[in-house]
Amino acid sequence: MVSFNCVFSSFVVLFMVGLVSSAKFEELYQPSWAFDHLTTEGEILRMKLDHLSGTGFQSKSKYMFGKVTVQIKLVEGDSAGTVTAFYMSSDGPTHNEFDFEFLGNTTGEPYTVQTNVYVNGIGNREQRLKLWFDPSKDFHSYSIMWNQRQVVFLVDETPVRVHSNLEHRGIPYPKDQPMGVYSSIWNADDWATQGGLVKTDWSHAPFVASYKGFEINGCECPATVAAAEITRRCSSNGQKRYWWDEPVMSELNVHQSHQLIWVRANHMVYDYCTDTARFPVAPVECQHHQHKTNHN
Repeated sequence: MVSFNCVFSSFVVLFMVGLVSSAKFEELYQPSWAFDHLTTEGEILRMKLDHLSGTGFQSKSKYMFGKVTVQIKLVEGDSAGTVTAFYMSSDGPTHNEFDFEFLGNTTGEPYTVQTNVYVNGIGNREQRLKLWFDPSKDFHSYSIMWNQRQVVFLVDETPVRVHSNLEHRGIPYPKDQPMGVYSSIWNADDWATQGGLVKTDWSHAPFVASYKGFEINGCECPATVAAAEITRRCSSNGQKRYWWDEPVMSELNVHQSHQLIWVRANHMVYDYCTDTARFPVAPVECQHHQHKTNHN
């Protein structure tokens, strides 16, 4: 396990910055519900959904900035109606949240990956894409990188979404609430597959998602520390330097930018920014993105 405790001395922080390693599930996480629906086989954790229940797990700590990664092998075969989620979230009615949701489908049809960003309790920022591989055939890595400048969603280290800090334009940005890391599998056949038209076929249960490669490289935050103090301690200053505050982490590099353009051009199937039925006037952050696109 690699994490940087909010109360570590600057010497320890400087010493540990940049180290990344995989950890065992039980070092970082704990089951959150339906404990009997989680099993481990060596380094692999399996979560199952059946007609009785889904299940989930959560991190033992909360974090402010950094990167979280897990490798997932999604439900094989007929996964219609099921949703497997991997996400970060803070607590309360004005919570912040960064979501990966994997929407199941009938056998032979591709998974849909939905991402969403909640800021101060408000979401409605869905994007959907079809992956360039079958995520049920093997393990693939899914990551969320978060700092004071951007939130980046990555699949096998390829960026698939960026949510930028646009506070200079009066748009709130999630940077003051520590976030836990969560995953779950559940039945959502009222909306998950073709808008709810295709229901879960329970004759194919249990539906199993498998996990390994648990990594968290961020600033760990005790619950007893006030939010303002956490932000200060988890930000770089003259005494300490966190990797996520390095200038190269403030935006995508040229190669990553080209990767994101490729993903959006070839694999994105829905973007809330272009949904004029929902948003006759494009949300402000979308106007920023469109402006950048028009000038690239």
